[in-house]
Amino acid sequence: MAYKNTQQFIASLEADGQLHRVSVEADPALEITEIADRISKNDGPSLLFEHVKDSSFPLFINAFGSYKRMQMTLNCNSFDEIGQKLDALLKLQPPTGFVDKIKMLFALKKMASLFPKKVRKAPCQDQVFGPDSDLLDMLPILTCWPHDGGPFITLPIVITKDPDNGIQNIGMYRMHKYDKSTTGMHWQYNKDGNRHFDKYKRSGQRMDVAVALGGSPAVTYAATAPLPPDVDELILAGFINSKAVEVVKARTVDLYVPAESDFVIEGYVDPDEERIEGPFGDHTGFYSPADTYPVFHVTCITCRNDAVYPATIVGKPPMEDCYMAKATERIFLPMIKMVVPEIVDMVLPMEGVFHNCALVSVDKKFPGQAKKVIHALWGLGQMSSTKFIIVFDKDIDLTDSPTVVWKLLNNVDPKRDLVFSEGPLDALDHSAPYADFGGKMGIDATRKTREEGMGREWPQEIKMSDDIVDLVSKRWKDYGF
Repeated sequence: MAYKNTQQFIASLEADGQLHRVSVEADPALEITEIADRISKNDGPSLLFEHVKDSSFPLFINAFGSYKRMQMTLNCNSFDEIGQKLDALLKLQPPTGFVDKIKMLFALKKMASLFPKKVRKAPCQDQVFGPDSDLLDMLPILTCWPHDGGPFITLPIVITKDPDNGIQNIGMYRMHKYDKSTTGMHWQYNKDGNRHFDKYKRSGQRMDVAVALGGSPAVTYAATAPLPPDVDELILAGFINSKAVEVVKARTVDLYVPAESDFVIEGYVDPDEERIEGPFGDHTGFYSPADTYPVFHVTCITCRNDAVYPATIVGKPPMEDCYMAKATERIFLPMIKMVVPEIVDMVLPMEGVFHNCALVSVDKKFPGQAKKVIHALWGLGQMSSTKFIIVFDKDIDLTDSPTVVWKLLNNVDPKRDLVFSEGPLDALDHSAPYADFGGKMGIDATRKTREEGMGREWPQEIKMSDDIVDLVSKRWKDYGF
């Protein structure tokens, strides 16, 4: 089923035995992180901390920390299911007859019904807290790791608007809390929020920003999705839920926010103001260093009467964010295959934290095709920051790690099969010689032809004959062979 808010999601998780309530008071400074990290590393349930020190709001964490919970989030039985639906939508062809025109009409009508729907009244505005209240101090914001620069809002749905075309965007950028009414805004160089901010900087105008917390879990996921610029992520959330996301006008800024959110933090960013943000224990397993970022000023906070504060922690993988990223890997693979059609499959290993390594299998038809794929992926959206791309033949299961390593170590000649380049890297890559820029390596682990510099025939791979396999399976079945 699709969940329109956090409360429905929690109820469903609890009914399915995937939620543990913690009734003992817990400290948001480090203690909750240690508990959640232990639970996450042991494939444990989501956690609802009912009593958080110095806050009257419960805290919900590890909500997305398993494949099953992510499937519940995305209203599917497998992540590929959503990818296939998107693929079918993207491949709609112009109608050639009356029946096709009717089908197209219904498809377009259905898509139009998934666009955000504006409402006048919303649960997220049950309560309104203005400048004279405690604002951020009333929220159980986590201090995650010992050397973090302070508490961080870790699961924010940051809403901005392009000043040129008025299209809203939602993204997820951590927020370093400075005091009750200001935070850092960690917009990385390649994110839409930063692209909008650059336009406001050029005009010298103050930028309205709203930050939603909680609500439909599909909305939280959509904030992390790598959609093209000027595509509203709430449409993706509506597509996942098969129902439009309701939005309401914010109280103090010119933005629309998800109506079912648990909290909405409204405010602005001044284009002339920056402050040190960080350090922060990041999903690479290392601290990202402190640096200057824009400052977000809170003008008010609204919330539901039954608001629950959502949070996550990041650190050494695997953690909760890995399952969100695995969903993205499968959902957006069809889009990548539309641009690079010889790709059969792609896996982003958790250990590579989803931007350091991509394993790709291809239907190889001509010499040099693997290297062509490597360069194509380096020129493609967020794939451009991938540090290592390794290409295999189509008959390999990329999730079979022993076979992947075997093929990598046995199919590759370092002089012939390595491709070195330079270009943009993820902002969190601490190994890069410069911020956001460094070296990359592509590896062709496919079978080689003479045209690719193979001076002899590629050997035949060992495989038992089918008749012996069948014979042993039948004759020795009772012996467990």
